[in-house]
Amino acid sequence: MRINIVAENCGITFSLALLHPRYWLTWFGLGVAFIIAQLPDSSRHYLGRKVGNAIYTNKKKKRYNVVKTNLEIAFPDLSTAALESLIKDHLEWYGCALVDYSLLFFASQKRLERKVEISGKQHIDQALADNKSIIILLAHSVMLEFGPAALGFHYETFGSYKSSKNAVMDWMIAKARCRHVAFVVSREEGLRKLVKSLSPCRLMIFLPDEDLGKENAVFVPFFGKLKATLTTTARLAKLGKATALPAFSWYDPVRKKYILEISPALQNYPSKDANADASQLNQALERLIQQHPAQYMWLLKWYRTRPEGKQNLYN
Repeated sequence: MRINIVAENCGITFSLALLHPRYWLTWFGLGVAFIIAQLPDSSRHYLGRKVGNAIYTNKKKKRYNVVKTNLEIAFPDLSTAALESLIKDHLEWYGCALVDYSLLFFASQKRLERKVEISGKQHIDQALADNKSIIILLAHSVMLEFGPAALGFHYETFGSYKSSKNAVMDWMIAKARCRHVAFVVSREEGLRKLVKSLSPCRLMIFLPDEDLGKENAVFVPFFGKLKATLTTTARLAKLGKATALPAFSWYDPVRKKYILEISPALQNYPSKDANADASQLNQALERLIQQHPAQYMWLLKWYRTRPEGKQNLYN
């Protein structure tokens, strides 16, 4: 079943206030993005690697140091040379993802459909056949936004979002997302609307790995280091009686496609043990990340929140 969603379904409207002079530079950037979207993958990614290399070269900058800290935690056995190679590789993929956003904004639906693919689709179809509600637990990869696009060509989907500080970009990102999802729910609206929207004919997309502080979180290992892991994920699954499927979106440079990798459903999830649930989730995400480590979003401070008495890791 192919689902075609227009932005208006998400309640997105254009306002003349978006044409204010403060946003002219943003509109210029979007014009450049439109041009970039017309380029083939090789040309776009050439530009993306240049962006990533610029970040890598300036090793005193905060972004480089965050990536280095995260990768030292996740892969402690890497040699200095191998670690530097992975840092550089990741930042190049990050740069590629930045320019690839132009596709999500400006590529036709037909072109996007040719570029995306779901691996593990049978896990979704089996849950639907069993008349289960489904939560896709999508990890923060650099190519994250291509996951909902891939799902949207086959299923009705919805998810939550966090508003951007730039009103034009907020409008543009929401417009791009709502080409593929039925509707989006602001984080500020809480869990109730998300749970109410769950049904066996509709997939919820939820990002479970972000560090949002100690509230609604427990400290369990993530790549061997204690991480504030959301308990919200298990609560959503419990309240919605939903099957939870971990997922990871990545770019395959051989096939030149954006792949959404779907893992088998988490078992006995949720249980009555919040720590066990969070640990099972983190382990499932680790397995996905280890398949394509350079394309996980190591730029985020995954260990920003520390247990009582533990030092800040990102000084």
